[in-house]
Amino acid sequence: MYELLQQDSSSLARLGRLHTAHGIVETPVFMPVGTQASVKALDGRELREMGTQILLGNTYHLNIRPGRAIMEAAGGLHRFMNWHGPILTDSGGFQVFSLGKIRKIKEHGVEFRSHLDGALIFLGPKESMEIQRWLGSDIAMVFDECPPHTASRDEVARAVQRTLRWAGECLEQPRAAGQLVFGIVQGGSHPDLRQRCAEGLRGLGFDGYAIGGVSVGEPEPEMLKAIEITIPHLPLNQARYAMGLGTPAQLVELVARGVDMFDCVLPTRVARNGTAYTARGTFSIKGGAVKADFGPIEEGCPCFACQHHTRAYIRHLLNVNEILGLRLVSIHNSHFYLRLMADIRRHLAAGTFGAFREQFIANYRPTERVLAQRKGAQPVPSEP
Repeated sequence: MYELLQQDSSSLARLGRLHTAHGIVETPVFMPVGTQASVKALDGRELREMGTQILLGNTYHLNIRPGRAIMEAAGGLHRFMNWHGPILTDSGGFQVFSLGKIRKIKEHGVEFRSHLDGALIFLGPKESMEIQRWLGSDIAMVFDECPPHTASRDEVARAVQRTLRWAGECLEQPRAAGQLVFGIVQGGSHPDLRQRCAEGLRGLGFDGYAIGGVSVGEPEPEMLKAIEITIPHLPLNQARYAMGLGTPAQLVELVARGVDMFDCVLPTRVARNGTAYTARGTFSIKGGAVKADFGPIEEGCPCFACQHHTRAYIRHLLNVNEILGLRLVSIHNSHFYLRLMADIRRHLAAGTFGAFREQFIANYRPTERVLAQRKGAQPVPSEP
């Protein structure tokens, strides 16, 4: 159940509360991605300490490994990974449809081959919901068709019809105790198709609604358009989830457009390349500009990495391929995302979100270029 607590006077942003079988989730919320029952480089204690409310797991991958027998013997996904808070599992649809030409779409699902050993697999609404039932997630996503952003209007229209049919089949399947089910709106950048899909899903009756078909390679303006044309057709009193998004600036803008829930691999993915997020933008810790910089990744950040280690030390770890380096950047980036959402919730509660949004967007840049000018930094010659 979703509780709408407050609406922002300057935008469509909302403050809410989502009730699940494993606890309450304060929204807007960011969900770290634990594809294979693990958020890369982070453990459960670290995630709890940095304020993680809910994690995301992947139906397709967890079905292949470790599989049903191990998961059921462990007592479900929560016990298997020792995470006692809420978990959302995606349906596997995005992974299946990313396989492109090596899949065959049939009436009740998709036939394809495993990315591991080439074994033939069939996944559809019945199979996806069954997997999510024995995983025991708090929120299960329907199995949908996610067309690429290059798809023609006719292809997108067919995907919408199939998504609606499969959504109905998902609702007919048994659920885990207390499990919520979210519908997924498709329709590309076509307003009428988005409206058709959203209204069809509302007619079926779900516990929440996701906006799918975004973050599939489309330009940012097209992604924002897809969100904007979908939101008006979603219920006010249920959670709204933008799948696979986004950068910090995108999260702020999407909250302003009425989105409540997000997931994205960026915090840990870019960390593994040595890139850190700050309120000013991103920068590469591996660069020579921080070789003798003995300040934290970001001034004022309370995360473990910033409180205990310097840019110079973390740069050294990354450049000698010590795993601790990527762990520390992953801790910082994940903490940054979660703190950003906490700040958004705080400003929504105080009625100051509009000013916060304006200031954040004005200050945030994709790349921070003045590292050596930070107080206390010691400029050194640039090096690879």
